[in-house]
Amino acid sequence: MQLDYVILGVLSLGRYSGYDLRRWMEGPGRFIGYGVQLPQIYRTLAKMVERGWVVFEVDPREGRPDAKVYRLSEAGREALLEWARSPYEPSSRPMDPDFMLRFIFAGQLDREIAIDVVRTELDYRLRNVSETGALAIPAGYDPQIPELDSAWAREIHLTAHEQGFAATAAYIAWLKLTLQRLQAGRTPLTGAP
Repeated sequence: MQLDYVILGVLSLGRYSGYDLRRWMEGPGRFIGYGVQLPQIYRTLAKMVERGWVVFEVDPREGRPDAKVYRLSEAGREALLEWARSPYEPSSRPMDPDFMLRFIFAGQLDREIAIDVVRTELDYRLRNVSETGALAIPAGYDPQIPELDSAWAREIHLTAHEQGFAATAAYIAWLKLTLQRLQAGRTPLTGAP
């Protein structure tokens, strides 16, 4: 269902063909973390037409197949707004694509929605992360295969944990900065009030 809201969010910006939606996802939308293939976009668009969320016009193209150009219907607008205004529930997985999806496509509709989504995500992350990054890694394992060295396995597990902790710490710092920026009323591109 999340692809529906990606499509509704992009269509709120303008009219797009399925191919144009894919290009948007590979370009400006590539950092959302929500990659899909063109057939999936077309299947989703067909279901959204059936639901009445989007409508299309055929755009004749000389020397190429005609394109269906989609736009939001009133029902699609209402579905997008209902989703955008619904409570955001963070995932236990840090940097989950659903957060960025909600931040971008719900947040673009209203500053207060964007602030609420970021604040909810930040509060959740702060409640669920160790300040020190401490992890209870066993002093030794009981290898079940001769190729596994217990001390080396522990080192690998520790370094993987450190990478995750560092990434989460950077993510929390970004959330804090973003919340401050949104609350101060600055625009994302210029930082000016």
